Amino acid sequence: MNTKNLVTSPLLRMIPLALVAGVAGIASLSNAKTPVAAPRAQNTAVATKIPQGLAVATLGGGCFWSMEALYKRVKGVRSATPGYAGGTKVNPSYEEVGSGATGHAESLQIVYDPKVVSYGELVEILLTVLDPTTLNQQGGDVGTNYRSVIFTRSAAEKKIAQAEIQKIGAKHVWSAPIVTQVVPLKAFYRAEDYHQNYYDTHQSAGYCQAVIAPKLEKLRAKFGDKLKATN
Repeated sequence: MNTKNLVTSPLLRMIPLALVAGVAGIASLSNAKTPVAAPRAQNTAVATKIPQGLAVATLGGGCFWSMEALYKRVKGVRSATPGYAGGTKVNPSYEEVGSGATGHAESLQIVYDPKVVSYGELVEILLTVLDPTTLNQQGGDVGTNYRSVIFTRSAAEKKIAQAEIQKIGAKHVWSAPIVTQVVPLKAFYRAEDYHQNYYDTHQSAGYCQAVIAPKLEKLRAKFGDKLKATN
């Protein structure tokens, strides 16, 4: 846990989870509870079946609660599923990924309509709204599981990802070099049920207010024309 900033620490991220998982914990901030291990989703690697005309992208950029909240609001995105990718552990748990021992990164699997939003635009959002310059870190969330990473499924995706990195770098959007990884996707594991749709069901939680809400404001400011009407 990063004790320098409790508001953005993994511990605070987990505080509301006891209520979701229905387990007992210790009284803490705002009468919330620190959970013990929550029930796991009964799943294995996700082999996404893509409806005709749609496509899939898998990206990592820190906390997947934030990423899901961002990409669900983008026009053309049909679904956004938090999960784990990039490591060696089969069907890992949140606790295992958080330990740093699995090699997995918190990631998001995005099913989208390429006629509405392109793969390059999805990558551009990742590199603009979420900080791609801090190695193994996104704000107060620190560890290899929070690294910025683009998981590619083809040579074409790799080429697009690398081009977007070069483009954002040339624009000097950030004052430091981009350290986002571009690596082939081996497997994607859907995260536990209590991580799905987290922001929209916990908007009043401390982490959501302090960390995710400002990212949504940045998304609206930078990409307002690419967002769904309800957002």
